[in-house]
Amino acid sequence: MSDVLLEAKNITMQFGGLKAVDSLAFQVKKGQLAGLIGPNGAGKTTVFNMLTGVYQPTSGAVFLEDKSLQGLKPYEISHRGVTRTFQNIRLFKGLSVLDNVLIAGHQHMHYGLFAALLQTPHFLKSEKDLRDKAMELLKIFHLDEKAHEPSSSLPYGEQRKLEIVRALATDPKIILLDEPAAGMNHSETHHLMETIAKIREQFKLTVLLIEHDMKLVMGICENIIVLDHGIKIEEGDPQKIQGSQKVIEAYLGVEEGL
Repeated sequence: MSDVLLEAKNITMQFGGLKAVDSLAFQVKKGQLAGLIGPNGAGKTTVFNMLTGVYQPTSGAVFLEDKSLQGLKPYEISHRGVTRTFQNIRLFKGLSVLDNVLIAGHQHMHYGLFAALLQTPHFLKSEKDLRDKAMELLKIFHLDEKAHEPSSSLPYGEQRKLEIVRALATDPKIILLDEPAAGMNHSETHHLMETIAKIREQFKLTVLLIEHDMKLVMGICENIIVLDHGIKIEEGDPQKIQGSQKVIEAYLGVEEGL
């Protein structure tokens, strides 16, 4: 069996005359912690939107375990095991921390309306198991003591962590993290690095992340894909990426006359 979990085969996203992403091809292997980086406007979030069904690629296709995700809605792709966080936090601000996690976990509940109305033993056990799992996930991120507080009351860094917890509650095969360290200080970013590595091992997860913090990316990613203006300009391990002239030029530019 193939060790490739997620594959983008020449995916292109065109908005009118603008190609936001152009014939992008890459693979993410099972259990891998990979990074997708590039300057602002490189097309990184557009790639995530194509991988998760928010956008349908203009051409090309996305595969999960060799099965096409073409034409599937975001919730259908989530059911298959691809979940994500967002660059701009999208919590249910009016709900508690715990309820944000429970909502994500409910997609895997297997009881009907009558079981819920009648409070059957199966329903009660399923709800208890879901609640216990949610609390365990919150504990990993030290959010369990705030489980019953409104999610809107959390500091910015903890709201980012709650988004990751909510994504984990869907039982993903791969989790896509869109700038998970955005807005965090150095200490919070360091702790997040350790936590991402920990959950990858604990839950046997595959991780693909977008991140501008190069120290975080180089510290935890095993394979890195570099975009510039929607085109892949480099791919490889951190050592290769750090030494790539193409990557240096994409970030710093080229001196005039050269």
